[in-house]
Amino acid sequence: MTTSPRGSARDKASPAVLVLEDGRSFRGRAYGAVGETFGEAVFSTGMTGYQETLTDPSYHRQVVVMTAPHVGNTGINDEDQESRRIWVSGYVVRDPARVPSNWRSRRSLDDELSAQGVVGISGIDTRALTRHLRERGAMRVGIFSGDALNSATGKGVADGAALLARVLRAPEMSGAELSSEVTTTEPYVVPAIGTKRFTVAALDLGIKGMTPHRLAERGIEVHVLPATATLDDVYATAPDGVFLSNGPGDPATADLTVVKGVLERGTPLFGICFGNQLLGRALGFGTYKLKYGHRGINQPVQDRTTGKVEVTAHNHGFAVDAPLDRVSETPYGRAEVSHVCLNDNVVEGLRLLDRPVFSVQYHPEAAAGPHDAAYLFDRFTSLMEDQRA
Repeated sequence: MTTSPRGSARDKASPAVLVLEDGRSFRGRAYGAVGETFGEAVFSTGMTGYQETLTDPSYHRQVVVMTAPHVGNTGINDEDQESRRIWVSGYVVRDPARVPSNWRSRRSLDDELSAQGVVGISGIDTRALTRHLRERGAMRVGIFSGDALNSATGKGVADGAALLARVLRAPEMSGAELSSEVTTTEPYVVPAIGTKRFTVAALDLGIKGMTPHRLAERGIEVHVLPATATLDDVYATAPDGVFLSNGPGDPATADLTVVKGVLERGTPLFGICFGNQLLGRALGFGTYKLKYGHRGINQPVQDRTTGKVEVTAHNHGFAVDAPLDRVSETPYGRAEVSHVCLNDNVVEGLRLLDRPVFSVQYHPEAAAGPHDAAYLFDRFTSLMEDQRA
């Protein structure tokens, strides 16, 4: 939620305050839009790829703290958008670029945030803030600047109690159903690049634009469907496979009818991020909220089926609670944890041993991020080839 979504240059030099729900506050300068905003404070460890982060629907209702000290150096271009708009509810940087420099840059990050009404703050110690979130966990936060700050504090004199009260009225991420707020309203088709080999129905729970593109590169025609699509809607596309996308919110709030229906039919299924959590729930596992989540493009994950370690792109605050040390019996056959995070042993992937089904907790489309996990799209294609044969 923002007010006064655009401000003058003088406004943006004005004070801004970030207030966490545990009462700690940080003072800085207005960045982007001037006003107020609320969300869940999380940090991203990526040194590049901020444009993809901002336009990733998985960040809906989150205030993103960038751990890299310099942000905005390459400006904003018109090619790297991952969706139709910026989805973060707030943005926190330490030292924003004064002048962007890149041959594809069309405008500054500051101007783009302002144009889209995204309230931010700069000039604060993001290292201290990140350490605080690692110790205390992700929590609600508010950013206040301009008239929103003055009206709350009285002529700009900080009244911490008044600001904190507003932060505590903001909704928490646990129990939040957000896929319906970010999904496409109408189905659309991303055509195969080159010769069409397969058709995939992709459930848009907050999908990024690069994901259907990666499938299309492999000769797959992708039918992107709203999160509200029914099982009949999915199979009306005559799919060779079904894809469950990334997305925001608490996986415990999601309806599993479509996922279970696909599992019952035995159609090849590939899920990522939020889709991995939905598959886990459909198999009978629980989900839980991580203390501060995994966000960034440098997370080490081991593929336990090959032993290979990948550097991967993450954005998740929830995880699947599945046993790492044994094969589990599920209503759809045997399941095992296929990938694990080497930082904290969090489940990063699942696969069924008796059906063509697998998922990972991270972003294999590499937007932004490394390309170590691109093979997963080939693995999905191989499952559809085997099913057809």
